[in-house]
Amino acid sequence: MIDVVLLIGRLLFVALLYLFLFAIMRTGIGLVRGQRKKERTWNLAVEKGPKELRGVSIMVHGPVIVGRSPSADIVIGASYVSARHARFSLMGQNLFVEDLGSTNGTTVNGFSITDPVALNDGDVVMVGDVSIRVRLS
Repeated sequence: MIDVVLLIGRLLFVALLYLFLFAIMRTGIGLVRGQRKKERTWNLAVEKGPKELRGVSIMVHGPVIVGRSPSADIVIGASYVSARHARFSLMGQNLFVEDLGSTNGTTVNGFSITDPVALNDGDVVMVGDVSIRVRLS
């Protein structure tokens, strides 16, 4: 008789353990999904400039360099653009742009910048005559 009671107790314990583990897994997956929904995705779209650049769109996952150098992420082959002209970078969920000491400067919404500037959805960054619109998804 005691064997039957111990067997039932063990089965009940195992069932409760599985239910507990299932509840933990379900909560963890829900938290991860919730974090992904809150994540902001920044996109850079070239709207005005040379024909080969117009329509180019880049999702920002790390630093994005704009310049004349072939190693830049957005290459602008014009003499008025410095080799490493400007950098877009993420800090937390915010996107910043900074001029990298270029000769002709960088503007955000028509204003010349010297220090890193936080960008908003719809801002326009000008590097020479190339217009880059910032979008938030």
